[in-house]
Amino acid sequence: MMIYFGLMLVGAFLLQGLFGLRQIKDFSTTFHRLRLQAPVAIGKNPKKVRSGTLMLLAVNAEGTILEAQMMKGVTVFAKFKEVKSLRNQNIAELAADHEFLGKFDKLTRVCFLDAYKAYINYRTKEMSQADFDDSIKIWSLPMVEKAKSVYYRFRTRKMKEGN
Repeated sequence: MMIYFGLMLVGAFLLQGLFGLRQIKDFSTTFHRLRLQAPVAIGKNPKKVRSGTLMLLAVNAEGTILEAQMMKGVTVFAKFKEVKSLRNQNIAELAADHEFLGKFDKLTRVCFLDAYKAYINYRTKEMSQADFDDSIKIWSLPMVEKAKSVYYRFRTRKMKEGN
């Protein structure tokens, strides 16, 4: 009975990893498509338990939002969806328009304002080093960490049995 539970747990873990990779691919594809149009301002509002939000805004040199995409959700099934109400709007005017921002939920507002902050930092050339950190630390992803811990536990157990 425990073996079936263990197999189901491992299966669920692998499925989560595969769906997570699909979500990363969706991000990469969307980001690349927007990046071909204009520089992309990224707004994020990550949450552990509640719905996290990620917003990508293609903003030209005049501050006009050419396209806006948003991913919102708790699970790995969340995908990017276009935010049509932001298209062809000026990012600075929208950030100052409390009435317009009030039409969005709190998570979306915080995410949009984070993207606006990233845009301002980019335009004023006052971005911090953390803003430029685009490295992917694949060996510290939760799925890889879990696999490493299982491997080291197995290896330690085998070494103890061998002595």
